Amino acid sequence: MNKVSVIIPVYNVEKYLCRALDSLLAQTHQDWEAILVDDGSTDSSGLIAQRYCDKDRRFVLTRQDNQGQGVARNNALKAASGDYIMYLDPDDSFHPQAMEICVAAAVRDGSDMVTFTYDHLYRFLNKCTHRLGFGDVKPWHRTYRSYDYHVTDNIFRHATERSHPQGVDPRWRVKHCQAWRCLLKADLARKARFAEGVKYEDFPWWGEVLLNVERTTITRLPLYYYYPNPGSFIMSAGREEHIRSLQTVLKQTDELYEKATAEQRNAWNTNFRHSYSRYLQKKQHRA
Repeated sequence: MNKVSVIIPVYNVEKYLCRALDSLLAQTHQDWEAILVDDGSTDSSGLIAQRYCDKDRRFVLTRQDNQGQGVARNNALKAASGDYIMYLDPDDSFHPQAMEICVAAAVRDGSDMVTFTYDHLYRFLNKCTHRLGFGDVKPWHRTYRSYDYHVTDNIFRHATERSHPQGVDPRWRVKHCQAWRCLLKADLARKARFAEGVKYEDFPWWGEVLLNVERTTITRLPLYYYYPNPGSFIMSAGREEHIRSLQTVLKQTDELYEKATAEQRNAWNTNFRHSYSRYLQKKQHRA
């Protein structure tokens, strides 16, 4: 059985962390480890993480001074021993079959990466109940025995940040750059580092992943439960920090893609950089 290393940066998520870690315990694929990095939490997150480590040796806890999600993920990757890497944000959770389906697809297709999506209805309903002053909606789990998928040796034909990209088959779009939407072979994951000290740390990371991946299995399965947390890294940042971070990650990806092929550079600029540049312009205009 192939081992999966799940990387989880932890910072002041005492309200949500148990749900995330319980979703790992519920996995139908049992050969995994979870590398939790306590990024200087000031609440009880570290204690909660330690409690899970004491109960199950597959949970491994490390601690660092508060340096941000990028540093936490990079440090966790150094300690990961799995054949594959997955990323889980501590306020979200996985579908119970997430690892089973992704590992089986990677082995079946010889893929470096397997992509999936999040449950849109779960996120929408939680946003609605929160606005109305009600509690959380719990994840629900459909059992998947078969599913549609697409295998490609050119991920640039499918990856996009745009809502309505031309020339991209809507059935097999790989939308946005969040780290949690894929399983990666460990050797590929180690080639891509997250930007440190900024928000949007996964933007240059994703750009590097796309340059290194050779074969990808794309699914449309909602294997991730994305929780609308107003205290998340992005939602809690001020406007100046957003602007500084966007400027930094755009510069990093520009440097990265100087060595890419013309086709890769054009795809990246059209489907990703343009969207982030427009977002930066809006932030600057409002400043």
